[in-house]
Amino acid sequence: MTQHAAVIGSGPNGLTSACRLARAGWKVTVYEAGRTPGGAARSAELFGPGLISDLGASVFPFASPAYESMLGAAGSGGGGTPRASGPATEAPAFTPEATSGGIDYAYPPIPAAHPVKTGNDAADAVLLHRSLEQTADELGPDGDLWRWIIGPVVNNWEAVRRAFLSPPSRPLSGLQTTPERTTAATTSPDALRRLTRTLRSGVQQTAALAQIGALGLMPARNMMRSFSTQRARALFAGMAAHSTGPLTHPLTSAFGVVFGAAGHTEGWPVIRGGSQRLVDALTAELDALGGQIVTDFRVEEIREAPLPGLRPGIRKDLRPRGYRIEGVREGDLGRRRRAGEEVTDVVVLDLTPKQVLQLEGLRLPDSARRRMNTWRYGPGLVKIDYLVDGPIPWSQAELAQAGTVHLGGSATQITASESAANKGILPGRPFVLLTQPSAADDSRTPDHRTVCWAYAHVPNGLDAAGSARAAQLIETEISRYAPGFRDAVLDRKVWSPAELEQWNPNMVGGSVSAGLATLGQTFAGPASLVRSPYATGVEGVYMCSASTPPGGGAHGMAGYNAAASILRDTEMLSGQ
Repeated sequence: MTQHAAVIGSGPNGLTSACRLARAGWKVTVYEAGRTPGGAARSAELFGPGLISDLGASVFPFASPAYESMLGAAGSGGGGTPRASGPATEAPAFTPEATSGGIDYAYPPIPAAHPVKTGNDAADAVLLHRSLEQTADELGPDGDLWRWIIGPVVNNWEAVRRAFLSPPSRPLSGLQTTPERTTAATTSPDALRRLTRTLRSGVQQTAALAQIGALGLMPARNMMRSFSTQRARALFAGMAAHSTGPLTHPLTSAFGVVFGAAGHTEGWPVIRGGSQRLVDALTAELDALGGQIVTDFRVEEIREAPLPGLRPGIRKDLRPRGYRIEGVREGDLGRRRRAGEEVTDVVVLDLTPKQVLQLEGLRLPDSARRRMNTWRYGPGLVKIDYLVDGPIPWSQAELAQAGTVHLGGSATQITASESAANKGILPGRPFVLLTQPSAADDSRTPDHRTVCWAYAHVPNGLDAAGSARAAQLIETEISRYAPGFRDAVLDRKVWSPAELEQWNPNMVGGSVSAGLATLGQTFAGPASLVRSPYATGVEGVYMCSASTPPGGGAHGMAGYNAAASILRDTEMLSGQ
């Protein structure tokens, strides 16, 4: 008998989870509070027709295995090129674009750049090239150390990528997250084959995590001190700052190592035509699999209810019980209370702990409730979308070729600003991340104008006055390396943390990561369940948001892994 899942929230994780369950033969209904699905992967014509702005994520550093599986993408590092493997440290040549399952990846000539001021106040751009060797050569005295740190990860990239995007507890849980084309007609392997596969994948992940962990467990500040030049330290600091945590904390080096290796292998692509194309591809896939998306439906209550008819359910106690979804439907006639059309076997929450705690009827264990009440979200963002008259007037031409530009000064300055933002203090010179998709994708505007965006890490929930100050600091930082930038701006849209949360409630206080990557939160998830980081402690109710492993990013892997956990649990209960 067909099992039914209700997915609450339609961000990349919710949609990926829904697609994987639907492909396994489940009936799936997705409930979205907004008018359109997509969460932080939506795009819009903010500044007029044909001017496409990504409202959230623009860059996809890891070329997610979830999208490769759900959308049929080839397992390549872009343009159909194989990922780096074996003893070589030079990434293979690649073509500027790749089309996979409805997604057209476009690659900037330079994945990332980090300008710094030299002693005579001149700007010096440090570049993360697709080529490991070129990057190392340009780092001069630190080139050999860069090869030693990043090279082994590049050489074993496929295993490292999958390990980094899987829950760290996977070897303990037996969770199979390796993407595979699954259909309703696919039969489960016998117990011995399943055990062998689980053990093999667990060993592979353990080895890959050990490769990262040898260096990645240390604070990024310690790693940066290993370099002898300010240029190499700044390059590593900018990538480590993607953790959003203080660079004096453990695990932050892992972000620097893995994001650096991703630049050399995946190339940090954008999606041609805007990130909305990913949403469109996932919703089309779900529709083809028979799934349904209900928009303008704000779920407020999850109430246990008997399953209709002779449906046996999947409870461990064999009771035929499920869950009824209830909430408010927005429509032309105003707000109306409404219940979901059918009692579901499983509920999947693409929500952060804050929203989960607000759901009525969900009887969380005390331990899970305490954990979610003390969840640490990390700093917020102030984001500015820009329309620029022509390209950004960078003082160095190489910066115009970079899809992502990290700003904020030296490694010491970035370490200080990230520490301040995490302590609730607006730094005088914040870390700024600027994305210019047009470096790779000329379809974002119909003419010479440029659409781009920049954000700064700021205290979580920063108020309106602080946000206005942060916006000024962002433009000051850009103007350090792009004189005349303010004069070139034709239009801008400033988003405060409160406005970002209103647009996407999962961005609590403006947090882009839905939770700091601390050891405890990374390994155990919101319910503090190491072996089952997607479980909530309520049977049949799971979480799949960026608050669960592997954390923030529009890679969809939390949803993909949560669906794998559900399929494993229900398979065990059914005795397959």
